[in-house]
Amino acid sequence: MIKSITTSTKKLYNQDYQLWLETTLEQLRKGEYSQVDWENLLEEIEGMTRSDKRALKSLLTRLFEHFLKLAYWETERNYNQAGWKGEIQNFRVQIKDLLEDSPSLKPYLREILDKSYKDAVKITYKKTQLPSNTFPDAPMANVEQILDDDWLPVKN
Repeated sequence: MIKSITTSTKKLYNQDYQLWLETTLEQLRKGEYSQVDWENLLEEIEGMTRSDKRALKSLLTRLFEHFLKLAYWETERNYNQAGWKGEIQNFRVQIKDLLEDSPSLKPYLREILDKSYKDAVKITYKKTQLPSNTFPDAPMANVEQILDDDWLPVKN
């Protein structure tokens, strides 16, 4: 009987994801651990971890893009700076929300700082078509500055 319940729960995963979640949650609450679809549950938990890390990297890269545009794209600054500043605030809020929900991601933010910055330089270079030596090689901000609502980049 247990095997058929687990098999039907596994089928449910592919047929009705929301119902699978609700069923799995109920099984865990009731302590019916032998009925839980552990394979898919572990895969989902692992996916959540990767998803949060991907989101954090994406937000950090986009934040650096806007820092770079604000500091170096002079021909567009007057027209676009209000929008860029708004996006900077938006990305900061989202990063802070992620870190509030998962404080253990803060070391990861430090770990991906250089890579995210380099990715942002590549993207911003293509968008702005500024000379390739326009942007500094090293990140223009540390983690504390990135999260500081009052900090904005200035051209070095």
